[in-house]
Amino acid sequence: MIDIGVNIQHDFFLQDIEDTIEQSKQAGVEGMVCIASDLEESQFLRTLCLEHPSLWPTFGCHPHQAKSWHSNSADELTQMIKHNRPIALGETGLDFNRNYSTPDEQRYAFQEQIELSLQHNLPLYLHERDAHEEMVALLRAIGGEQITGVIHCFTGSIEQLENYLALGLHIGVTGWVCDERRGLSLQQAVPHIPLDRLLLETDAPYLLPRNIRPRPKKNHPKYLPWVAAEVARLKDLSQDELVAHTMANTKRLFAL
Repeated sequence: MIDIGVNIQHDFFLQDIEDTIEQSKQAGVEGMVCIASDLEESQFLRTLCLEHPSLWPTFGCHPHQAKSWHSNSADELTQMIKHNRPIALGETGLDFNRNYSTPDEQRYAFQEQIELSLQHNLPLYLHERDAHEEMVALLRAIGGEQITGVIHCFTGSIEQLENYLALGLHIGVTGWVCDERRGLSLQQAVPHIPLDRLLLETDAPYLLPRNIRPRPKKNHPKYLPWVAAEVARLKDLSQDELVAHTMANTKRLFAL
């Protein structure tokens, strides 16, 4: 398996990165996509992933950090891409739930990153919360049929799923699907995700699957099999079948 969403820069993992990687491999997770939240983290992940061939970085600016995006950021990111090409641009998008950056700051950073993804033929690594309609509209207006990428940590409705699929996007499913309190909408949507658009992720150290016993304190890429098992159940597939499809999708989307 490949975990397409790990916040590897968290101290929980960096205290012993070799052990993090080894524990993941022992659980069948042979690689991880490491998500950047701003340009400083992008630079850090660029170096870290060069040192560890089973890790692949994204470069970009999360909507929470959009206030750090300035008039030279697109040029800075372009230079980073030219020197060490990431597998995707992001985590980028819109988050109108908390508004750590203003909506206008988020729109500015997001629009420029959509344009960069098209210029450099890179998929987008997308985050959306309470901003579905506007995000879909921006993706359609700027990228249209050329857009590629993944909706990271999808938790929405079947209708929202259909909108993302119509854009040609892939869908990332986390341990949210194992949550008996909040995961009902996602559990209902999973059977409608085409097998060739489905990706698996932990978003570690966040979104710990609630069906792990005894329950750990933090999530880890080694817990990806719990996500895979629940998605396989909802798709009425064996776990091996599901993993084969998601591995192929991951390698194709990110050109691994």
